[in-house]
Amino acid sequence: MPIFEYTCKKCKKQFEELVFSQDEAVACPHCGSTKTEKLMSCCRSKMGGGPGDSVGSAAPAAPSAPSGGGCAGCSGGSCSSCH
Repeated sequence: MPIFEYTCKKCKKQFEELVFSQDEAVACPHCGSTKTEKLMSCCRSKMGGGPGDSVGSAAPAAPSAPSGGGCAGCSGGSCSSCH
């Protein structure tokens, strides 16, 4: 059951909604209108393996240079993205 991002064509608000079926009409939580449009959203997840093994990103992740205390993803310098 994915969470999708929507915009309301009536009040122009953006919101997220947990959707159980693709055919389900999604109502705006702000104004109640069902004139909504699903937005394209990006997601990124690490699937294991080496640097750049991510799914859903537009470009491969650039490896970060170690800076004594670890990278931006951790503080200990021992995660798989620290080199």
